Amino acid sequence: MTPVLDAIVIGGGQAGLASGYYLKKNGLKFMILEAGEQATGSWPHYYDSLKLFSPARLSSLPGMKIPGAATHYPLRNEVIQYLKEYAERFDLPIRTNQKVVAVENSENGFSIRTAAGDEYHAQTIINATGSFHNPYTPAISGREAFQGEVLHSSAYRNPYRYRGQRVVVVGRGNSAVQIAVELADNSHTSLAVLRPVQLTKTKVLGVDLHFWIRAVGLDTFPFWRFGKKPPNPSSVADLDDYKARLKAGKPDQRTMFTSFYSEGVVWPDGMKEPIQTVIFATGYRPNLSYLQPIGALDAEGKPLQTAGISLSVPGLYYVGLEGQRSFASATLRGVGPDANYVVRKLRRYLKTRKHL
Repeated sequence: MTPVLDAIVIGGGQAGLASGYYLKKNGLKFMILEAGEQATGSWPHYYDSLKLFSPARLSSLPGMKIPGAATHYPLRNEVIQYLKEYAERFDLPIRTNQKVVAVENSENGFSIRTAAGDEYHAQTIINATGSFHNPYTPAISGREAFQGEVLHSSAYRNPYRYRGQRVVVVGRGNSAVQIAVELADNSHTSLAVLRPVQLTKTKVLGVDLHFWIRAVGLDTFPFWRFGKKPPNPSSVADLDDYKARLKAGKPDQRTMFTSFYSEGVVWPDGMKEPIQTVIFATGYRPNLSYLQPIGALDAEGKPLQTAGISLSVPGLYYVGLEGQRSFASATLRGVGPDANYVVRKLRRYLKTRKHL
């Protein structure tokens, strides 16, 4: 008989590791199930040059500082190595290659099945997968006729294969700008946007902006207590002189094209332009279909939750959702406080079950 654990954590990325830290700190019996071969979340799948938007001193998981100078902005590979060392440092119980495909209610809480054919039982679940495994690409007229390459930013790695091409990057967020700027060094690249990119200085009075955001409490302000979600930040951190690059037209900004045609795109003024590659940096959407049968999701597939606590399924929790409790909830620096909050709630729930 498979033992019934106190908790199963679905997802071994930053949110899952932070959850594991607090579960272990509270002496609970748990297991982290990671779909991939290593507990590093989506980080290995991001583009090579990805740089954190906050400095090292403000970007750590609970209990262990990320290496490097306090003002250094860690790169993708540095974060991957940090996550590996974090799991080892705290000896977290992680099982890899365990993609969850089904969750069911059971007498003792939940039954969890994976694609590998394994089954786990736990009184509670923390879903810590975030939404970065489900890239979103908007439907645009004529795409099926377009003969060039279309990809999401999640499939982009580096600029070398696009050298000399005519490329359009769709989006106005941090990833869109980072990708477009590096492509523009060797390719004719445009940013297709609904509104012009809004840039924010990374430093105020010589100190990183995130320090001030945290100092005034905005970074972790509990919007959810007032029945609201944190506003979605629309500004881009000007990490590498993006303002000057955009001003110089490398890359240039254009109002979003209206449709595709066989050889390229149609701009709002009706002009057709041949394009070889279109990259959509248009974000992600939740993909939690395995929670649908237990009534955890709304009609759009979004979790029915407040501050990481399921509203419809007792014993189900979330860490790593965008805007879950604050601006920072889906970030490396934000999952720790959310995990701490959720594990406290989870412990109280376990105590009530013991008295039933």
